[in-house]
Amino acid sequence: MTSRPLLAALAGTLIALSATPAMAQDPLVKPVHFAKGTSSSTIRDTIRGEQYIDYKLVAQAGQTMKVELKTSNGSNYFNILPPGSSAEALFIGSTSGNRFSGQLAADGEYTVRVYLMRSAARRGESASFTLNVGIDGGQLAVSHDAKVKGTNYHATGELRCSFSGTPTQCHFGVERIGRGAALVTITRPGGQSRTIYFGHGKVDWSDRSQAEKNMPFKAGKQGDSNLVTIGIEQYEIPDAVIFGG
Repeated sequence: MTSRPLLAALAGTLIALSATPAMAQDPLVKPVHFAKGTSSSTIRDTIRGEQYIDYKLVAQAGQTMKVELKTSNGSNYFNILPPGSSAEALFIGSTSGNRFSGQLAADGEYTVRVYLMRSAARRGESASFTLNVGIDGGQLAVSHDAKVKGTNYHATGELRCSFSGTPTQCHFGVERIGRGAALVTITRPGGQSRTIYFGHGKVDWSDRSQAEKNMPFKAGKQGDSNLVTIGIEQYEIPDAVIFGG
């Protein structure tokens, strides 16, 4: 078990990622959900080869994050990335083990990155794993908005969208995490869903699959709306969806 406070100056504690993890592909990105009234989540998943998965969650300075990985493959580890980082880690599992407990130094979105070491990835190995993620102390960054009855959403409705330049309306549901963080799930024509994550009121990532990783992705502002383009898809998401009101 690694247990240590993280220094308030994150720049002084960041550790460059080892060259040995296999990270040739873009990550799969998945949010960590905490059930109502709980402060931990158990995730069961699999990875293969050079694939890796980024599990994202919002936490606050002073809280304690606890992460434990149980896996079928001894070359399967996790790193923890602080807010704003895409490559530098504050914890590296391949050198420190598959348990972490530490006090967080900053508010924001943290990433738990699960991967295989390069040698195992090159052999095409796979891993089935259970990832336990918990946040203790302080108050979880959650919205106090009432939820739409029978759903996990704080609001639902319609927003403007277009496909190959043809405008239409798409249904959405939003889970407001707090402090400008939110998950917006959009139902596309045909019934498929698309989730877009906002951090601090700005678009952070979407749930593009590995097959979609090379699709153009961009986000910008137009007045009080966020314009998100993913390949032939475009979504206009008002700030009111993210912040309420």
